Amino acid sequence: MEVINVASKDREQMIDITSKVAKLLPEGDGICVLFVQHTTCGITINENADPDVQTDMLGFLRRVIPQHDPEFKHFEHNSDAHIKASLMGSSATIPFEKGKLALGRWQGIYLCEFDGPRTRNVVAQVV
Repeated sequence: MEVINVASKDREQMIDITSKVAKLLPEGDGICVLFVQHTTCGITINENADPDVQTDMLGFLRRVIPQHDPEFKHFEHNSDAHIKASLMGSSATIPFEKGKLALGRWQGIYLCEFDGPRTRNVVAQVV
């Protein structure tokens, strides 16, 4: 098991961790399981060619789940981050072949920060 540390700079941010994950892979074939150890960030695989995709995703989530919804009761004012993280999910499983991630041409692996800035841990288990 390896741990990838990811530092965010903004409250909400999608950080491409594809290259960090790729460095952990041995030669050969297998799967890499990623898991975030936090309740206010998530993991997703999405387009990494056009940064507008990440901007659009974060903007949509911000509009649908605003930080200061008057119905939220949680005293830390980050209920939105918990909801967004649950929607994104806390893990991803990616196959690899000959030491290379089997991602599609435009795919990247993202840590989705919803309560930053913070340093996050992504646990990587390579099988």
